[in-house]
Amino acid sequence: MTTLMVQGTTSDAGKSTVVAGLCRALHRRGIKVAPFKPQNMALNSAVTPEGGEVGRSTALQAQAAGVAPHVDMNPVLLKPESDRGAQVILAGKSIGSMQALDYHAYKRRARETVLDCWQRLSRRYDVIIAEGAGSPAEINLREGDIANMGFAEAIDCPVLLVADIDRGGVFAQICGTLALVSASERSRIRGLVINRFRGDISLLEPGLEWLEERENKPVLGVLPYLSGLMLDAEDSLSLEQCHDGDAQGMLKVVVPVLPRISNHTDLDPLRLHPRVAVSLVGPDQPMPEADVILLPGSKNTLADMQWLRAQGWESRIQRHLRYGGRVLGICGGFQMLGEWINDPDGIEGTPGGNPGLGLLEMTTTMVPGKQLRRVNGRLSTSTGTCSIHGYEIHNGVSRGPALERPLLILDGLGLEGQGLEGHSEGAISADGQVMGTYLHGLFDGPDACEALLALLGLAPSEQRRVDLDAHRERQLDRLADAVEAHLDMDAVLALVRPQG
Repeated sequence: MTTLMVQGTTSDAGKSTVVAGLCRALHRRGIKVAPFKPQNMALNSAVTPEGGEVGRSTALQAQAAGVAPHVDMNPVLLKPESDRGAQVILAGKSIGSMQALDYHAYKRRARETVLDCWQRLSRRYDVIIAEGAGSPAEINLREGDIANMGFAEAIDCPVLLVADIDRGGVFAQICGTLALVSASERSRIRGLVINRFRGDISLLEPGLEWLEERENKPVLGVLPYLSGLMLDAEDSLSLEQCHDGDAQGMLKVVVPVLPRISNHTDLDPLRLHPRVAVSLVGPDQPMPEADVILLPGSKNTLADMQWLRAQGWESRIQRHLRYGGRVLGICGGFQMLGEWINDPDGIEGTPGGNPGLGLLEMTTTMVPGKQLRRVNGRLSTSTGTCSIHGYEIHNGVSRGPALERPLLILDGLGLEGQGLEGHSEGAISADGQVMGTYLHGLFDGPDACEALLALLGLAPSEQRRVDLDAHRERQLDRLADAVEAHLDMDAVLALVRPQG
């Protein structure tokens, strides 16, 4: 077994996509490969089959590798709750919230978990493609590092350094990073990769020759900018509009971008849908015309509810409903639809409670013990019943008469054998204008997506349906094709081939 680590000159340099592309390329060559991210900071997460929580990008990389996601692939997941604190997920389970300084002191314990998880993966796979976080040149975070060179040095693995030319200053990114790492760290960087290049490669070649001569490091590839590439984001939320919201017959969905928005990958099937226009509304921006207001997930429901109120969304939503619009809340957004939100123990932030939007007759209380499970269920509409699947990641428990009109009925057994047969989930108002659910990923299945959109007011059509899983597969193959075409795969295979 051998490990190759992909690090970046900056955050969002493209490490996640390069790892996904390498995993798919190696998988297609018949190599038993797995992704690994020692430490991730993200609010987009996924539930593994064994009931643990990992970063969403790691789950996508596992799909690229043709394997199920596992908590060993992402030992440490940090989910920011404020500018200075985060919930710490260790080996798939929450161990509570920590301030930044407290976590810095805790990293020695986290390092043990990282190495234990890596060793278990090492026994199951031929190759591990590890992903760094941020940049290895963040001097203030070098002590006790487990995310970048600290991990690479601990297991003695080679590193590829990825730089993003699209943001500018690519040579400064690379030379600056190489100047700031230690001599031993520099020596383990075996190749440079330039990502997101647009234009004529001949114009870049003199710079590449200069770079190789100056730094004595080979440039193993220049990956092109892949226009329209849409894969599960690690954390950043693209503000690109996928479709023209003024087109006739489009369902206009407006989403307030909460300060602590989580699992916004729920929006991906809607943004891909040929008859849905998704508008993301940030702070102090006007609300465009809407058929549906979708309240997304939140890592701190109370704080984001206060933000919504301060931004004037309460009156916007009331006016929207008076004119016949619909509202859908997912997870934290579902909790906001109720009459009251309580967090007596400060599980998501400062202890306390505040009124919700009062659109559903229910109260939510944050309680210890996060609900983590994948579920299947049924959605009933006027045209019939369809199956639906999704996953739950939440601490809150909601109670009240609104839940007597469920949106979904769950089937079968959940993880660890919990009986879910006939269990009601979510709520829908008597007039059908307000609905909510704890399930993430509820739009992922093509039949469920169409049925839910019909509930939200989209007229039936014969146009193609969106199959998110099939879309991911096509995008991963496209990414792997680019890696095969533009990266020196012989050099990469030499780095991952066991020595001796």
